[in-house]
Amino acid sequence: MWKMTTTLLKFRIPWLFRTSGIELSGVAVGIAAVGIAAFYFFYRRRKPKGCLNPERFQEFKLVRKTQVSHNVGRFRFALPTPTSVFGLPVGQHIICRGKDYQGEEVTRPYTPITLDSDAGFFELVVKMYPKGRMSHHLREMREGDTLAVKGPRGRLKYKPGQARAFGMLAGGTGITPMFQLARGILENPKDKTNVHLIYANVTRDDILLKKELDGFACKFPDRFKVYYVLSQPPEAWIGGVGHISKEMIKSHCPAPANDIQILRCGPPGMNKAMADHLMALGYTPEMQFEF
Repeated sequence: MWKMTTTLLKFRIPWLFRTSGIELSGVAVGIAAVGIAAFYFFYRRRKPKGCLNPERFQEFKLVRKTQVSHNVGRFRFALPTPTSVFGLPVGQHIICRGKDYQGEEVTRPYTPITLDSDAGFFELVVKMYPKGRMSHHLREMREGDTLAVKGPRGRLKYKPGQARAFGMLAGGTGITPMFQLARGILENPKDKTNVHLIYANVTRDDILLKKELDGFACKFPDRFKVYYVLSQPPEAWIGGVGHISKEMIKSHCPAPANDIQILRCGPPGMNKAMADHLMALGYTPEMQFEF
């Protein structure tokens, strides 16, 4: 091997390139070509830099506003270029800034339903309350207006495979962080985590992202389960009735274990009730997380 290498080093490639009077042998050109190819390969494989700034608000243009129901809107905001990525890790949220009905500045946290695989835009699904301060700002927004955003923020830093299974207890708009996490898990072919979601609302029309959730259940039947609960169900309703109970959690969430985690996100009263249910069922504080 050493003899062969020595022979190759002594061998002169006859091709010569002249640039400004400097001769470059074919060996030098070959080495340069390999270096350029390697740089191009690693540059292309490098994860694109995200648009978010954790310290400074940036403006993003509203390009589509869809009325989902009488009090829920879906907002799509454009990123700087069609290939830009938002740069929001799965499990994290953003801070949005606007003005209330009195013109005073207000900020609120929101979790986009999009991932970095959605290049060029991000989307929010927001319930707009009649007297909500940020709700007023979003309600008044028109396509072409901009929204001030900064991030990422949040205590949950998800890593694929960090749990064997997740149980998710969501109420109302508390579905958005659950949806983002579930989507991030299910659309990652290397992530084998199972997801069990219990989603509570008042009426069937209040169920957000139902089409997408049912799509997950259809596409990933062995890995994603969803159980809907309504306090005012229609006739012939086959889901849960009332509020999320200990019995529902026991039947539809993974049993207590060191490799599972139960997440909850909803109104304060619901979160407290869920924490009490979980403790009574034997889920330790380490097995629980509240958004």
